[in-house]
Amino acid sequence: MPLSSLTAISPIDGRYHSKTASFSPYFSEYGLIYYRVFVEIEYLIALSNAGIASFPPLDDASVAKLRSICSNFNEEQASRIKEIEKTTNHDVKAVEYFLKEKMEEMQLELNKEFVHFGLTSQDINNTAIPLSIKEAELNVLFPKLNEVIASLTALSQAWANIPMLAKTHGQPASPTSLGKEIYVFVERLNIQFNALSHIPYASKFGGATGNLNAHHITFPEINWIDFSNHFVFEKLGLKRQQFTTQIEHYDSLAARFDALKRINTILLDFSRDIWTYISMDYFKQQTKAGEIGSSAMPHKVNPIDFENAEGNLGIANALLEHLSAKLPISRLQRDLTDSTVLRNVGVPYAHTLIALESLLKGIGKLKLNEEKIDADLEANWAVVAEAIQTILRANGYPNPYEKLKELTRGKAIDKPAIQAFIESLDTSEEIKTRLRKITPQNYIGINPSF
Repeated sequence: MPLSSLTAISPIDGRYHSKTASFSPYFSEYGLIYYRVFVEIEYLIALSNAGIASFPPLDDASVAKLRSICSNFNEEQASRIKEIEKTTNHDVKAVEYFLKEKMEEMQLELNKEFVHFGLTSQDINNTAIPLSIKEAELNVLFPKLNEVIASLTALSQAWANIPMLAKTHGQPASPTSLGKEIYVFVERLNIQFNALSHIPYASKFGGATGNLNAHHITFPEINWIDFSNHFVFEKLGLKRQQFTTQIEHYDSLAARFDALKRINTILLDFSRDIWTYISMDYFKQQTKAGEIGSSAMPHKVNPIDFENAEGNLGIANALLEHLSAKLPISRLQRDLTDSTVLRNVGVPYAHTLIALESLLKGIGKLKLNEEKIDADLEANWAVVAEAIQTILRANGYPNPYEKLKELTRGKAIDKPAIQAFIESLDTSEEIKTRLRKITPQNYIGINPSF
């Protein structure tokens, strides 16, 4: 069967393709080939400026022609590289042969043997892949994550003054504000997003076993370490690892995946909390004409967006965990296990993106049910016991905790019961006046502005 959204095995290329297509330029086979071509071309241009007598600097016209290969790159050209690979049985070597072929077509009069000069495949892969990840994050993932954070920030501010019964261990606890509980997730996300943003996009660029052997033996007069550092940082915007085997050691990439996993875990936690609030009727969900919640129960409006997010975040995290645990481990100077799993880097990113889209959709449907939130507060006057016993304790009243424990523990306590307890206290009228003013609705503490 020909590949289509209906025949794709993975839902990220099938059912969810419309949500994940923005990652295709970065994580697809086409994307990998494109970034390999880009790195090879930029390396060739940089090499011409390295001071090699037999390979003088390219003129502007030649540079423009070379770069046009990238700017005009398309699926037909990627297919040509795959066709060459059928003969070479080597994906990076196929890129080298493709570039030499294009240079002949363009009548570029330069030494084609400087294409891929002194490099091993991983010098290309370990620059192309972190570059593709960097651009995928900056252009797609980070903007979408910022959308989610902005949406949560707006909700937290809108609901900052909505008192709400807290639940610890699933039981009624000291009241809080709905806005603050939402902002807890904003703060967590901002901290972890900042941590992720400061992890360098690292690369390996040092020849067959990381020592620039071929470069140095051929042109010992050139400082190849300075050249490589400058090329990787200035031309590609990556951080070059100084000591490597044949492959990148992937520690920075593993840190990146772990950081993204923490962000996803926070979002998963948020999804479950909102799901629970919906089940408690604290939120209603806006309906859309024609939509069906249950095939059997017409009344239902299910929290499917948060469920979808939770499921996709779980898949993403399982893959991120495997990638971060596997990639830094290799046998001696290299084996191929890194290459095998690196081809799946885009999969957890795609599931994360699906989750972010679902969260934005779900957040946009939420309708606050203040009546239910207030009713739960009113039905749980026992939660002000903490406030009463703390004030009494501060004023030297004997055994206030024990007295309130006897009054409230395991019992349904209403407003009259609390008021009667206050009136029974052998304390000053001033203290009683303070205690009378405490309600579940106003006992919500303080927080910094958000």
